[in-house]
Amino acid sequence: MTGRITIDLFTTLDGVAQAPGGPEEDTSNGFPYGGWQAPFPDRVLGQQIGAGIDAMDALVLGRRTYDIFAAYWPNHTEGDAEGRIGRKFDAIPKYVASRGRPNLEWQRSTLLGPDAAAEVAALRDRHENIHVIGSVDFVQTLLAAEAYDELLLWVHPVVLGQGKKVFPDGAKPATLELLAPPLVGDTGAVLLRYGPAGPVRTGDMSLPEDGA
Repeated sequence: MTGRITIDLFTTLDGVAQAPGGPEEDTSNGFPYGGWQAPFPDRVLGQQIGAGIDAMDALVLGRRTYDIFAAYWPNHTEGDAEGRIGRKFDAIPKYVASRGRPNLEWQRSTLLGPDAAAEVAALRDRHENIHVIGSVDFVQTLLAAEAYDELLLWVHPVVLGQGKKVFPDGAKPATLELLAPPLVGDTGAVLLRYGPAGPVRTGDMSLPEDGA
């Protein structure tokens, strides 16, 4: 088995991926814009998100995102909308990256070891469709190690000017390739699908002089 690791991140136009879902999701560094994604409900992108959840057979989360999911989704397993997501998350294995020793009470939850990026990469041998949702701090580790196959950026038409970015200053230089045409949603949000494409390549954009 050679599975695929997909990273899902909801971001702003200026690359901020901190706390899209709610005011208390991640207030570190005094971030005041938690829940910035809420004003952009999008039918088109929602269908894509649902399809991705239906297809996944393993979920990887950082500790903060795990705590949020574990407090919410086990209590939302009824019905056809949220219930479908809750039942799926409840049923599949969940792998958690944490520097501590959290008590993982949600069923089928496993703590990753100290080299979490390597352990996530090794999940390709155990699962077909692994998704890493949110968890921007941990995602930056995976991006630097190129321990992923597809980066899904759900880019929303808002600029915040502060917050944790997908690629902060000091991020490892890398080239990415577009894996599929961009998909534009109802609200102006855009889904971009990228894969790793090796080191940064440079060149010279200047045109040769006439007669050269």
